[in-house]
Order: sequence, then C-alpha cells, then structure tokens
Amino acid sequence: MSDLLDRRLALLDQPAHRAVLARRLHGIERESLRVDPQGHLAMTPHPAALGAALTHPSITTDYSEALIELITGTHASHESLLGELRDIHRFVYGELDGELLWNQSMPCGLPPEKDIPIAWFGTSNIGMLKHVYRRGLAYRYGKAMQCIAGIHFNFSFSEELWPLLADAGEPAGISDKDRQSARYVGLIRNFNRYSWLLMYLFGASPALAVDFLQGRPHRLEQLDEQTLYLPHATSLRMSDLGYQNKAQAGMKPCYNDLSTYVARLYEAVSTPWPEYEKIGTVRDGEWVQLNTNILQIENEYYSSIRPKRVASSGERPLRALAERGVQYVEVRCMDIDPFLPVGMDETTSRFLDAFLLYCTLQESPLFGDGGHCRLSANNFLTVVKQGRQPGLTLNRDGKEIGLRAWADELLDHIAACADLLDRVHGETGYAASVAAQRAKVEAPELTPSARVLEALRASGMTFQAFMMETSRQHAEHFRSQPCTGGKLADFRALADRSLAEQRELERVQTGDFGEFVAAYQAGLLGK
Repeated sequence: MSDLLDRRLALLDQPAHRAVLARRLHGIERESLRVDPQGHLAMTPHPAALGAALTHPSITTDYSEALIELITGTHASHESLLGELRDIHRFVYGELDGELLWNQSMPCGLPPEKDIPIAWFGTSNIGMLKHVYRRGLAYRYGKAMQCIAGIHFNFSFSEELWPLLADAGEPAGISDKDRQSARYVGLIRNFNRYSWLLMYLFGASPALAVDFLQGRPHRLEQLDEQTLYLPHATSLRMSDLGYQNKAQAGMKPCYNDLSTYVARLYEAVSTPWPEYEKIGTVRDGEWVQLNTNILQIENEYYSSIRPKRVASSGERPLRALAERGVQYVEVRCMDIDPFLPVGMDETTSRFLDAFLLYCTLQESPLFGDGGHCRLSANNFLTVVKQGRQPGLTLNRDGKEIGLRAWADELLDHIAACADLLDRVHGETGYAASVAAQRAKVEAPELTPSARVLEALRASGMTFQAFMMETSRQHAEHFRSQPCTGGKLADFRALADRSLAEQRELERVQTGDFGEFVAAYQAGLLGK
C-alpha cells in the first residue's frame, strides 16, 4: 500500500473525520427496454400512468420511447438506495399492462432500424429539443446502438472531506471549489486507470442477439443461429462493437484538470464536423439534428465516468460545471446483472463505494505525453473483449502484468478502504463485498459474464429466449409484491403532477423552435 493511501486512511479513521466520510451520497439511474409479452421491443408510447417522461423526476425515457429510465434520489445508505429502486420497479410493473422490463444490457431482438421509435417528449420547445437531439443520434450512430441499457451510479463526498485531504502539493491559495474539482478529477483519472477491474468483476454482456447488428460486419463468434458472443468477453456493451464515430474518437480528454476537460467539450459542441454538415439540420421542413457540430450537446460525449454538477433550470450542464465546479461523479460503465431483479444489489453498490474511495485516496499522477491515458483505455477494451482469457496480461506503466496479479493487488488496497467504511458504519458489509470479488478473481466462472454464457449453454436457449425467461421471472417477482398504500398514492400523485407540468410547458413554450435552439446553444456563452 502506498504511503499516501496509508496516511489518508489513518487520517479519515479519526473519530471526528469518520462522520465526514459517512456523509457520502449515492444515486442510481437504471435503464431498461420495455418489451411486449412475446419479447419484442414495445412499440407503445411511454405509459401515461407512469407520468410525463419530460418532467417526472424518477421515471423517464432515454433514447427510444421503449427505453425507460428509473432514477433514485440520493442516499447515504445502500439499503435505502436499493430500496427506493425496488419501490420504483414495483410501481412501474403495476402500470405496464402486460409488458416487461428487459433485464439485460444488450437489447432484445430489435425491429429494422427505421421502426425503432425515438422517445417523444411532447410539443414544448424543450420537449422537441430532447426529441430532435435523439433524431441526431440516430443519424450519427444508428438506432440499435442507442437501445443498449446500463446502470449509472452517482457518487459524491461531503464537501467537508476535501480540506482534510489538502496537502503541500496544492497551488497556494487554491479555493475550496477548485480543490474539490481537482480531487474529483483525480478520482476520475484513477478510475480510468483501474476501471478494467469493474468490467472483469461486473461485466454481464458477453453475448447478444444476431439482429442487434442489423447486418453490420463483426468479429463475433456464433453460439447458436440467433446468438453471437465472444468466449472470454465480459461486457460487449462497453466494447467498440459497431461503434463507428470518427468525430468523437479524436477528442478523448484525459482528465488532467477540469478546465482542459471543459475546453475540449466546449470545442466539440461548437465545432462543425463535415459528415454532419452533409446531413444538415432541417430536411423537408423537419429538424433532423440540433446542429452539425462534433457533439450536438455535451451529453453526447460517451465516457465510462463523467464529472457532474446539478444545473439550474435552463442552464447548460457544461456551463454549470465550468462556473461552479464538480459536485459528483457519474459512473456509466456498469452492466445490468440479469440475475438480479433490479440489475444490481447492495454487495455491488458497496464495492463501488469502496472502489471510488480508493480512487480518491490513492495517488493520482497526471497523465503525461507518454501514452498512459491511451494505455488505460486499451486495458479497458482488452478486458471487455477478453477479460476471462486464461493468462491474460495488461499494461501497467509500460510493463506487462497479469490481470489476476494486478486484480489481487488492487483488491488488497480496496479492502483497506472497505475496512475503514465498515468501521465508519459499524458493519461488515463492505469487507464482505470485497471478499465476493476476490472469489471471482480466483474463479472466473463466478463472474456474471461467465454465468451468462454457462446459462445459455446449459439451457440450450438462444440469448433472446433465455433473457426473456429471466425477465419474466423478475416481472413475477415484482408483481407478487405490488406497490400499495401510501407509496402507491405518492407515485400516482407524482405522475399526475408531471403530466400537469408538461401541459403547462406546452401552453407557454410556443415560440419559434429555431430561435429556442439558438438560445440554448448560446447558453454556453456569457450571460
């Protein structure tokens, strides 16, 4: 263990500082496709009983009209975090009228691209902006790629933590805001160094349905006539499978500082891209994308983790980040575990907690010009495609190291963070979460990706059939314990309120849409 990590753990283990560490917050955004009783992509509108996707704080849609997104509030406790997510699932299942939630990151069998419905948010200008943005994604990346689902894990520390970690290496006179941002960016650098471990431990998408590729060329193997896979893959969702986008490929920010990250994104949302200029913004009187820039908006940038700041109403997220600094991080690389009813459990969220604490406390040198940022990205891609390959080696600081040896080393350090968290909270769940991951390193067949492939082989079922069966079992689980009483009343009131809010937006937002888009784009500029 590094001296710095050791010192910081001892510092935070002091009684007065444990309370600061205890005030961490966690939130989950869980995506899932709605499917009909036969396992086909639901072609129905977002159910009105769930409220308005535009304005509901807990139930919305992502890319497709069928790609539902369930959002918790922030919680200090993992039990209450997952408890809220289960409650949202219970309510949703009570209103789905026979449809199911597809409990896998890779989609169900999809119809032809042209038939995949794009999410609709109503006729207000902000609703149309969201819809047109998604039309642009269809032109840029294809609709099938946008039907992939995952779990986003939001994480923050109490602002009181950062002064405790101040050290002699900081610039003189650094503000609290800038110190906090610098520490979160340091966390992100370490996350990029070590997130291959998460893909090995939690990747659960080693296979997919043939028609997902919509006829595109690939290098996958055939498991059966309807299923493609890679034998040692952990997360095809997070691979470069079918993802052809030269525009984004040239703008990988390495998170050495927040200002450089913001500047790169600002450049991307402001710089036209020739291929997108050929598409244009309006065709036959209909908007097809918001603009012809490398990114239409900042959220289009794909990454496994993002620095975030809650924006005010009407404020661009990038501007909020630039002006007020990093408030939390959003981990975006977690697959849905198809064997778990909500795709994740407390063991996983506790491990993520300890992992992110390690990334925060461990020394996080800047990425230099020697390709270390690229090496980290290559390690990640190696593990998502072949992470369970016996004897697999990765590249650490320019030298080869076995995945298992490096994983054992990292888990030793993460275990020390988990032990501290157990002392902070008076429990043993964090240490148990690390022990569960050690078992997967010792026995790769325990990983979710290996379990998915074994289940497919043992059942003799196609990817589509097996995942439909597990999704049906999870649906029965939630429908056997429906949302009732006060919680049901609260959810229904929230749905009604969101519908009323959307109607009000549609009443007042009636100006020219082109002017609205121009004003939104200008929101990155000065007040």
